[in-house]
Amino acid sequence: MFNFSINHRSAASHARTGTIETDRGTIQTPIFMPVGTLATVKSVSPEELKAVGAQIILGNTYHLYLRPGCDVIERFSGVHGFMNWDRPILTDSGGFQVFSLAKLSKISDEGYFFQSHLDGSRHLLTPEKSIEVQRCLDADIIMCLDQCIQYPAERRAAEAALEMTARWAKRCREAHAAQAARGALFGIVQGGMYNDLRQRSLESIVELGFNGHAVGGLSVGEPKDVMLEVADFIISKLPPEAPRYIMGVGTPEDLVEMAGMGADMFDCVMPTRNARNGQLFTHRGALNICNARFKYDMEPVDAQCDCYTCRHYSRAYLRHLYMARELLAYRLNTLHNLHYYLDLMRKMRAAIAGDRFEAFKQDFYAQRNT
Repeated sequence: MFNFSINHRSAASHARTGTIETDRGTIQTPIFMPVGTLATVKSVSPEELKAVGAQIILGNTYHLYLRPGCDVIERFSGVHGFMNWDRPILTDSGGFQVFSLAKLSKISDEGYFFQSHLDGSRHLLTPEKSIEVQRCLDADIIMCLDQCIQYPAERRAAEAALEMTARWAKRCREAHAAQAARGALFGIVQGGMYNDLRQRSLESIVELGFNGHAVGGLSVGEPKDVMLEVADFIISKLPPEAPRYIMGVGTPEDLVEMAGMGADMFDCVMPTRNARNGQLFTHRGALNICNARFKYDMEPVDAQCDCYTCRHYSRAYLRHLYMARELLAYRLNTLHNLHYYLDLMRKMRAAIAGDRFEAFKQDFYAQRNT
């Protein structure tokens, strides 16, 4: 089962709330998806993810294909049983990881030829193979294989990538039907930072008829104003009757801005990765817990936060753990950051539903300036 319905549209912006229904539970949008690359969100348990409000998490085809492999995961009837997570999972196609991690990779119309970053073994990731692995993982939402490009990219390269992405999307659509994959299938819009190419890509992807649509190739090193300009151009043009997923984005500010443009789904490693590097998100902005000024600080990370970390521990203690490289530091920091992100989404949903999104947005930025 996969169904998306819009619950409320903002009166003053493109922001909207919605509900995604799957066999493994419902998802209230706009939503942020914690990244669980290797069938784990680093340093926290599935039970802790539920406690911070995670409705859906993201897994990665490339990594799970290489380790532990489908031969292991199939014994558990999919990644849910393997990791003891009974809520929805979205898996990305693996294309970005081949592009960014593989020791050697070549792309052709057939797919990606690459060497594993783990042991140098050689592999071919085709659109059909990507669907096959995601079917093995038994994800609730699966992504088409797309071609990722660097920033900056010349127009010719961006055009070639969107054309390859369109051809692969068609093959993914056919493989999804032939393999009777359970998960809903999302197509991906590419086109670099060229609005007319984004429009072309959108038209070719929408024509194929997917359950949802994603925007790829943002937050890849481009200036913030360029990213927001491209996002503003393309998000409102995505079909309104299907979920709109912005891949790999981003900062709290990005989430607020793009939710206001009508985006429904987000994922990013930022809250978890930054937690492991000592950066914690608060309503006044980010703070680095390693700073010497927190050595004697008895206050919680964020006085407005009611997460487990803020209810029980001081900045001084968190700084001590982080400076000592104690494992508990990573867990407590991650719990706080994930709670912050998911609570931000909850507050946005409430503001949109109450036609208060613009006031919410103004207050969000005003607190950062205090």
